[in-house]
Amino acid sequence: MHLHPHTAPRTGSRGSLGRRAGRLAAAAATLAVVVGLGPLTSPGAHAADNPYERGPAPTTSSIEASRGPYAVSQTSVSSLSVTGFGGGTIYYPTSTSDGTFGAVAISPGYTAYESSIAWLGPRLASQGFVVFTIDTLTTLDQPDSRGRQLLAALDYLTERSSVRGRVDASRLGVMGHSMGGGGSLEAAKSRPALQAAIPLTPWNLDKSWPELTTPTLIFGADGDTIAPVSSHAEPFYSSLSSSLDRAYLELNSATHFTPNSSNTTIAKYSISWLKRFIDNDTRYEQFLCPLPRPSLTIEEYRGNCPHGS
Repeated sequence: MHLHPHTAPRTGSRGSLGRRAGRLAAAAATLAVVVGLGPLTSPGAHAADNPYERGPAPTTSSIEASRGPYAVSQTSVSSLSVTGFGGGTIYYPTSTSDGTFGAVAISPGYTAYESSIAWLGPRLASQGFVVFTIDTLTTLDQPDSRGRQLLAALDYLTERSSVRGRVDASRLGVMGHSMGGGGSLEAAKSRPALQAAIPLTPWNLDKSWPELTTPTLIFGADGDTIAPVSSHAEPFYSSLSSSLDRAYLELNSATHFTPNSSNTTIAKYSISWLKRFIDNDTRYEQFLCPLPRPSLTIEEYRGNCPHGS
């Protein structure tokens, strides 16, 4: 059980009545922890030893749910108002009571539009992230270009967007599908300060990524005929440094386009990876280590445990 510290409210100089109210409040907070109710605030107070924790303690059902504990708002970003990428949609927790959030930019794949990865926006944002699903400058852009565009989107998000005050610019990640997944590898190579990268059935002509220092979770699909795992996702993973926090999840009975629609397996492990490495939230380590076992939805899972960063 993850215990959150609680303190009684200040009672000032209101005398014994105020002090008694303070003691009752402290007792109620203590009782809530003891019986497992967690904090008396919602969606979640933060543990003192990790100021980046957001939301209540996770469960399997909470990371598999179609929505997390945060209500989500969204704002559209016109391609005409930005440079370096094609605009998109920002999804963010409506509440400001928990401070700033980590953020992730997500790129679609070759010939595809933002709509192909839009399901991830509210799914991830409702767990306590600011999520920017983007369009690329053209639908034919190659992975290196998509990597630069992901970084341009993060720069816009943290420096000029209407929600920049809600984002912790030191805690950022990238995701992408297909060539966008290849682009997420390019972005992490270019900007080592990124805290997490999640390529989804990625495609890239560059097969070797030993330079990456960003914790990376790669999703492959056993039935992928466009970016077959044997020539894309698997060699990408194998080329990552063995000292890096890395994982490879091969989806069972899946295709190249499985990441384009709502998928619980992609969501739960992406949430866990982003929480673990963008938020440094070790409450999510339980879903990543020990390594998940093969199942109806997981063909294979490889990775290092325990995680070092």
